[in-house]
Amino acid sequence: MPDFTYEALGGTGQRTNGTMTAISEREVVTMLDAKGLFPLKIEMSRGSASIRGGGRRIGSRLMATFFSQMADLLRAGVPLLRCLEILEKQNANTALGEILREVHGKVADGTTLADALAQYPRAFNELAVSMVRAGQEGGFLEDVLERIAVFTEHQEDLKAKVIGALAYPVFLAATAFIVLMILVIFFIPMFEPIFHRLSEKGELPLLTRLLIGFSNGIINYWFVFLILFVGLGIGYWKVTSSDAARIWIDAMRLRLPVIGTVYLNFALSRFTRILGTLLRNGIPILQSLKIAKDSTGNRVLSAAIADAAEHVTAGNKLAVPLATCKFLPRDIVEMISVGEESNQLEKVLLDTANALDKRTTRQLDLMIRLLEPIMLLVMAVVILIVVVGLLLPVFKMSKVVN
Repeated sequence: MPDFTYEALGGTGQRTNGTMTAISEREVVTMLDAKGLFPLKIEMSRGSASIRGGGRRIGSRLMATFFSQMADLLRAGVPLLRCLEILEKQNANTALGEILREVHGKVADGTTLADALAQYPRAFNELAVSMVRAGQEGGFLEDVLERIAVFTEHQEDLKAKVIGALAYPVFLAATAFIVLMILVIFFIPMFEPIFHRLSEKGELPLLTRLLIGFSNGIINYWFVFLILFVGLGIGYWKVTSSDAARIWIDAMRLRLPVIGTVYLNFALSRFTRILGTLLRNGIPILQSLKIAKDSTGNRVLSAAIADAAEHVTAGNKLAVPLATCKFLPRDIVEMISVGEESNQLEKVLLDTANALDKRTTRQLDLMIRLLEPIMLLVMAVVILIVVVGLLLPVFKMSKVVN
């Protein structure tokens, strides 16, 4: 529960200050009244233990379940406060249960549900808060909550599909690295005494000398490589902390062959789906663009969308300024233009998102199918180089003996 600082007036007229732990301001007022104090000022402490500030993030699937259950309860005629109380008591997640307890207290104090949820951004993102606010104002809160649950589940399914597709190539890369380190650290040094005589005569093949030198470098100077690796990581983090570097990196991501196309489609899919969902729920287009532009995860695309929003403010259509962004595919811009002309922009955006998801899934599957044999080929080449480098001196020594 959060901590509240208060300033109150005692029965003798003396002012007192202090801190109380409570669910809401109303509970603080009740506790002060029991002590015979009249509250003058009550504020939530900045160092509060409330999860709002620095608690851990709640999982998306758990949040999707919460929204779905709340929609079912409201649709069944259960009052909002009772819904929050039921979900808080039956929730097995401690962090979410604490948040719902605090939200219940704030709503009981007269705060709207959207404003109460907005105070916990690590659990309820801006998209969910905006849709809840629109649902409350329009009188269709249960429908909005159901759509948030469906959208959240869809995003998690898409994320799981990407992770699952990349699992095997990552496993191959990790296996290749481990095998290489075992060969370099344990296997190659066993042959060095055998090749000592050839090394003294200067007859050791170049590939073998390189392998032995690389092995000795890893074994004797591993700390240098570790410091270099950490230094590169810190340097990369400092360089990319500037806005100019981040914009350049985001632009390069979009220009990457094959991978850049998949990355772009994922970003546009999130943008069109969120924008279409917001518009369908009655949120004005300017506010929807403000929320949806950051969903791309790419500063170049976000800047293009923000520029388009300024043109929309001036009375222009959305598709016209979006067409000036060289990274946006022409077919996506044309579909948005058709949606605006037919007054079905939200439907076209959601259909576009579905089409992009299907296209991206096919591209990702093809990329993974090509990546797997490439990884196997790389592993085979690395092992072949090591084996050849160790066998060449053996062949030379056998010729000398014969």
